[in-house]
Amino acid sequence: MKRTRLPLLAVLPVTVIALVVAVPFVAGDHPLRWESGSLVPSLVLGDEDTGPSKAASGGDGGTAPSASPSPTAETAKVDKEWKKGMPQWGIQLYWEDHPDHALEYIDKQARVQADYLVGLHANSVSVSFPFYTGGRSSTKISRGAKTPTPERIARVLRIFHEAGLRTTVRPIMDEKSLDAKAGGWRGNITPADRDAWFASYEKFLAPYLKAADEANAATFVIATELNSMEGDAHWDALVDDAEKRFSGEVAYDSNWDAYVNGPVHMPVNHLGIDAYFPVKVPDDASVDTLVAGWDDWLDKKTTGPLPKITVAEAGIGAMDGGYRAPGDFYTKRAVNPEVQATWYTAVCKVVRERHMRGVYWWSIYFDDDPRTAPDDKVASRLDFAGRPLTEKAIKSCFTSGYAGPGTDPAN
Repeated sequence: MKRTRLPLLAVLPVTVIALVVAVPFVAGDHPLRWESGSLVPSLVLGDEDTGPSKAASGGDGGTAPSASPSPTAETAKVDKEWKKGMPQWGIQLYWEDHPDHALEYIDKQARVQADYLVGLHANSVSVSFPFYTGGRSSTKISRGAKTPTPERIARVLRIFHEAGLRTTVRPIMDEKSLDAKAGGWRGNITPADRDAWFASYEKFLAPYLKAADEANAATFVIATELNSMEGDAHWDALVDDAEKRFSGEVAYDSNWDAYVNGPVHMPVNHLGIDAYFPVKVPDDASVDTLVAGWDDWLDKKTTGPLPKITVAEAGIGAMDGGYRAPGDFYTKRAVNPEVQATWYTAVCKVVRERHMRGVYWWSIYFDDDPRTAPDDKVASRLDFAGRPLTEKAIKSCFTSGYAGPGTDPAN
């Protein structure tokens, strides 16, 4: 058989390409890189390295402060970015970190959550994460294995900003060490030495305040549901320090019972409510009946508009009997999606009618896929992602046309 010859003009470019590509591949400094899932390579010139280093994606849970999310992935954008005076239509995203999760995973998961929030027509997100103490009388506050580092928090905040979301940073005391069987919870801690407790807490908060400021977070919640610590004179110095490190709004989120039963003395810019008001009505109660139940509770504090208040947490189990104990995180009665969806619709109506600053629904777990229905054999009944009736109620709330409390300086 006669061998086919390449024309001389074809040999020259093929030879040049082989030298440019094959030789650097052998030398280990090749200019073409294939990213996971890509059909074509990307060109890398000079010393640039577009892939994560071993140190950046390893199991130490940290990254350099200058690390930033990969710009290659597309993130959906909010309908309209939040501006002062507009309502905060938000979700509480609870993040228990795993130090062995690579940065690529964190970036991907943050974008999954951002896309889901944008699909709900949210304009805000609050990143809640755990910190730890040794017991009700402990004076030590610390990170734990599930506490995201400040650098990883900042990384996620930047991805949410890509989507146009208003961001809040919200550390919250984990209760596993507080002996729940004996009635322990974050709201009744009794530190043996308050000077030591506040010093430890201030030290813990400092790097998170710095990270939140560098990532342009709008709000930093200095504490959540610490009923027994409210009004302590130590907060003045701690909040002063926070305001030096963080240029945004410093807030405190009060538990609903503390809010309605008396003044909440905290030296902060803003007060939120974790609002789990029980309403003793049957499962087929109407939206207006639930609104009246909420108004009964809020009127214990004051009647009329509440333009300075944000509902920092609202939620309820999608189950029978949910209205009587909306903050029941543990009981798993028969699933009833209508209970949850009707509650969400009612709470949104309260926010609008009382001219409040907005609402954040509790919650989505950072590692979950919000696009799938919850497994009701294991999941909390409070989970709302993947429940079509509740998602419809959220979308209706977030697109309701409520303009917000406005920017009246008297508010």
